[in-house]
Amino acid sequence: MSTAVIGLGLIGGSLLRALAAAGHDVVGYDADPETREAARAAGFRVAGTVPDAIRGAELTALAVPLTVLPDVIAEMAGHDGLVTDVTSVKGPVRDLMKGFRFVGGHPMAGKETSGFAASDPGLFEGCTWALCLEPHGTDLADWLLLAGLFTSIGARVVPVTAAEHDTAVAQISHVPHLFAAVLATQLLANPLAGTLAAGSFRDATRVAATRPELTAAMCGGNWSAVHRELSRVIGDLQQLEEDLLLSDPVSGLSTYLALGSRVRRAWPPPPGATVTVAADVQALLALGRAGGWVTSVNGTELLGMRPETDLYLS
Repeated sequence: MSTAVIGLGLIGGSLLRALAAAGHDVVGYDADPETREAARAAGFRVAGTVPDAIRGAELTALAVPLTVLPDVIAEMAGHDGLVTDVTSVKGPVRDLMKGFRFVGGHPMAGKETSGFAASDPGLFEGCTWALCLEPHGTDLADWLLLAGLFTSIGARVVPVTAAEHDTAVAQISHVPHLFAAVLATQLLANPLAGTLAAGSFRDATRVAATRPELTAAMCGGNWSAVHRELSRVIGDLQQLEEDLLLSDPVSGLSTYLALGSRVRRAWPPPPGATVTVAADVQALLALGRAGGWVTSVNGTELLGMRPETDLYLS
């Protein structure tokens, strides 16, 4: 499949490498001249402009920050090929891409390093790739095409609507980034705490070291879901605060802490048996809502897996 990858940072560069390694005809583009030269030096075909990159492409993958997308989209006027993206927020991108053949995506892959130099063709092996399937807005044939492409480079494709995706990532990524930042700033007023900090502090604050402009763009772009989920977390913390003031705070805290302990020890849930999935929007969304994913696509024949999430309740 002829593909253009716009944006050659960690994710875009890795996608360029993975598709080329799989034998696809792929061309890249990045706004940064040094990144373009680095990609050329690595042996990849690199265009000098967005229009040059996407001309004749069957698929265009947008791997640029949300804040840059409007400018890139303006350079794609009249493009009739299939378009996907890798942005961590899906609702706003879906709205920006009206008028295009578009299927939103978000590979849950990454590492602490960034840029083309950090890109890796094996980055998507075993990674979860959320692929948006809107009941009244996504062409199923386009979705199946991309699901087949991404599973072929090792990803586990999760069918999900944009709204469901944005709520889930607010819960497991965006709010935790904010919480980690709050925890990290406690060291400012107490150098002793920094000396005593060990594993629990390190693990709970790891993502606070993310470039702040990326976290701000991520959370700001998903502000509605982040606000809703942040309010819920604050409510839970306020309940724990009240439990601390009980005559028996140990008993008061234990119920909630036991629930969190049980859920965390059961995560990640073990995969269940392989299942055959119908090439049907509702069947695919049901798989995603159950925590499942598509493992392979052969035309309209799909294999998937549903994890044993009932373990959370045991």
